[in-house]
Amino acid sequence: MSEITPEITPEIIATHGLSTAEYDRVLNALGREPNLVELGIFSVMWSEHCSYKSSRLHLKKLPTEAPWVICGPGENAGVIDIGDGQAAIFKMESHNHPSYIEPYQGAATGVGGILRDVFTMGARPVANLNALRFGRPDHPKMKHLVQGVVSGIGGYGNCVGVPTVGGETNFDKAYDGNILVNAMTVGVADQDKIFYSAATGTGNPIVYVGSKTGRDGIHGATMASADFDDKSDEKRPTVQVGDPFTEKLLIEACLELMATDAIVAIQDMGAAGLTSSSVEMASKGEVGIRLDMNQVPCREEGMTPYEMMLSESQERMLMVLKPGKEEMAAEIFRKWELDFAIIGEVTDTGRMELTFDGATVCDIPLAPLADDAPEYDRPHRPTPPAAPLTYVPESSDVAGDLTRLMASASLASRRWIWEQYDSQVGADTLQKSGGDAAVVRVHGTKKALAMSTDCTPRYCYADPVEGGKQAIAEAYRNISAVGALPLAVTNCLNFANPERPEIMGQFVGCLEGMGDACRALDFPIVSGNVSLYNESKATGGGSAILPTPAIGGVGLMEDHTLMATIAFKQDGESIILIGGESGHLGQSLYLRELHGLEDGPPPPVGLDLERKAGEFVRAMIKQGKFTAVHDCADGGLAVTLGEMALAGNIGAEIAMPEGRESEAAFFFGEDQARYVVTTNDPADIIAQAESAGLAAVALGQTGGDTLTFRSKDTESRTSIDALRSAHERFFADWMAG
Repeated sequence: MSEITPEITPEIIATHGLSTAEYDRVLNALGREPNLVELGIFSVMWSEHCSYKSSRLHLKKLPTEAPWVICGPGENAGVIDIGDGQAAIFKMESHNHPSYIEPYQGAATGVGGILRDVFTMGARPVANLNALRFGRPDHPKMKHLVQGVVSGIGGYGNCVGVPTVGGETNFDKAYDGNILVNAMTVGVADQDKIFYSAATGTGNPIVYVGSKTGRDGIHGATMASADFDDKSDEKRPTVQVGDPFTEKLLIEACLELMATDAIVAIQDMGAAGLTSSSVEMASKGEVGIRLDMNQVPCREEGMTPYEMMLSESQERMLMVLKPGKEEMAAEIFRKWELDFAIIGEVTDTGRMELTFDGATVCDIPLAPLADDAPEYDRPHRPTPPAAPLTYVPESSDVAGDLTRLMASASLASRRWIWEQYDSQVGADTLQKSGGDAAVVRVHGTKKALAMSTDCTPRYCYADPVEGGKQAIAEAYRNISAVGALPLAVTNCLNFANPERPEIMGQFVGCLEGMGDACRALDFPIVSGNVSLYNESKATGGGSAILPTPAIGGVGLMEDHTLMATIAFKQDGESIILIGGESGHLGQSLYLRELHGLEDGPPPPVGLDLERKAGEFVRAMIKQGKFTAVHDCADGGLAVTLGEMALAGNIGAEIAMPEGRESEAAFFFGEDQARYVVTTNDPADIIAQAESAGLAAVALGQTGGDTLTFRSKDTESRTSIDALRSAHERFFADWMAG
């Protein structure tokens, strides 16, 4: 083998993120010292980002199957049956570290990467969503990060022609040094045109298509598997650079080729670029792979095999084609002005062999890179139970407290964000940000897909098991609230350093809760991503993020004309609270935003009640019994009512039922499994709810231009205009400041 590198020193090994024990495993796998190319390949394939070495053991515990699941975890994206020979294909991924270092390109290439995960399986992307977590708004870097991330998401998604229809944005001091940017894409495909990534057929050509390879993004996967420190800005060269116009061409070219019978296997070049795509294709097909590095299209002079294999340049795909189909495929990609190059072939050796300038520069067995990668059972310590609340400040002005809450960074209007996203391109978006779930019509049919991203990190920090349950349950509620049947989940599991037992305990606890909820709600997990080491070690006090298992839920609506929205529709309609009890203030926004308290356990999640309430709400929507529906979440009942009033520009008079003692608990408690609905037939709805074993409480009526809250001792009110002004002010003032 050609000697193309100097001796591998401990310093070189350390810069590649491998421990001493892991390097010993490399030596054992090879039976010799690796060269630099081989070391780089082991480094990225065994990185946390690619190998899931700290999480694989626990991910196996999650439910992934159901009669409607066509393909679960293990492929580029999950696939579910949506009837009529069609499938929904979807996935959520993280781009956290790159977005902190270079927010515009980090966020933009996160969108580009998740789009490729979906269309590589044969789906046309129909919707993008995102889940964003930022630090304190008064942090000196935060406005720059928010502006860059939002611009990057909009700049890429708008140009590539896929609507950005939903998401969530949170602020918390725990994300000061490590923001989270999670991107989700949903696509639609015909079930007989779904493509997978397993390479087969000895001698079949391996083809590279898309953009040329550059030096951007080298070691991106390794960087994403380490904590941040004061030198994080020096990692800017590891952030990829995206081109949405090329991505659009790549989508169309790939879908055109997929309409033929030319493709044996296809894989996008995401994290670890050409290395991960070729290794995954070969290992899944239990074959070998031989690549001629001189054939890789490069945009920079003098690129080495090491740089080519580890580059994470964007808008690139790897394919295995049927013999004889090369020229036809090449013609398609030339038409779309994209690179097309035959760079190798499938072998039967079970090895990765790379040549450059006639010499062998890499010859390693594939099994240790993928299936036999390290797997760790990290020590984990459960989070101790939160102490019960001992002090609950009362509300003497519900309307005033509501106004202050809805003006806070936690609940203020995200209009400044979503107005930068094109939500209507494609002309199939029926509901976007601002409702419970986004709804996108399945083109040419009466069907629609409902989708939502959800997680409450402060709950997960206080009680990981209940927080994990709640993340799944809220996605289930949001999809049910528009009238769709929740079908499956993708996720992005964002946690801090797994080598710390308390952090690994958060991870294990959240997955336990998620698994329990998925099983109880028939809501399996079909794809996902794990992002660890989201932790800052910067001078002046580092911090770990809150445990943030972001959930992306997808559901099916058979007839989109029956879709529900949150907006009050007209005066004189009855308002009813359906589902769980009211009164749990632990970990509530009422305590945190208005009183500076982060105390108590989070609200418990009754999974039987969640299912019962969801089934009832969906049935009533299908029968046309509700005029508006909104689930209760952050901020409790008062915020739910405020959002419904603002959406419809109609007020309401609300009375706390007799027997309740605490206005704060009733109006601001964040109990789960609850929906607020409006109807013109309250007696029938209450009777049917009670027959279904659900509590149903009449709250009042819609009407006028004021929200009025009454209890046994107090009455408070706010005009819709005043509430709207407060709700809209935060981002406008922040960005103008």
